Amino acid sequence: MKLLIVDDNAQMRLLIKSFVGDIAESVIECSDGSEALTVYREQLPDWVLMDIKMGQEDGISATRQIKAAYPAARIMIVTDYDDSRLRRAARCAGACEYVVKEDLREARRILLKGF
Repeated sequence: MKLLIVDDNAQMRLLIKSFVGDIAESVIECSDGSEALTVYREQLPDWVLMDIKMGQEDGISATRQIKAAYPAARIMIVTDYDDSRLRRAARCAGACEYVVKEDLREARRILLKGF
């Protein structure tokens, strides 16, 4: 399995990778939603683990762009915000999962189940 982690915080990318890296053949990282579509196009990962709040472009917008270009893309929002409005926005953008960062074991469980 190939994973793309999109998060503006390098330490958080490392933490997420520590939870899921052993179940992936490779893990690619980028630091902003503005890079996500380009990296997705180049790498064609099996899953994208996408933060919401980032510098130049947020994860909802980046999710929408990836899903428009690649409808079969599997995107899991991994965020600090347990907010029903953001959950709806993520789902409308095309995310198939939504996980709060304080429970990264859930992200791992979803990846294991969904692959």
